[in-house]
This record gives sequence, C-alpha cells and structure tokens, in this order.
Amino acid sequence: RQLAYKCRWYGRNYIEIDRWFPSSKRCSNCGYIAEKMPLNVREWDCPDCGTHHDRDINASKNILAAGLAVSVCRAT
Repeated sequence: RQLAYKCRWYGRNYIEIDRWFPSSKRCSNCGYIAEKMPLNVREWDCPDCGTHHDRDINASKNILAAGLAVSVCRAT
C-alpha cells in the first residue's frame, strides 16, 4: 500500500503483478517454468536453454518484463 501511495503522490505509474506470478521459477531467457524451487535454491540452470540464473536477479528481470508488458498494453 505504501508504495502505491507514494507513486500516486509523486505522479508515477504503479503496476502490481499477481502475487503468485512465478518470477523466481521462470527462466528470463526462454520462459521455461520450473515445477519446484525451494527458497534455499539461490542459483539454478535452465534445463531448456542452459542459462545460469541467480534467483533474485532472475526474478527482478521477470517482474520488470511483466510490468513493462502491462504498461504497454495500457498505452494502446
């Protein structure tokens, strides 16, 4: 709530993605979604494309991509 409030206050866009969006489990390179990924797994390799991921960096790339996709859809 606080982030949404601050965005409104400063005239910025606020885009919220689904709470259950698989940001950590989705390969930001090819889109493959891993079935399970316990929280203790900090790095992983995509079985489809072989890309090595840091869990948090991969999640941030996926969240950015999801937000940009929503932003573009709203602009049209």
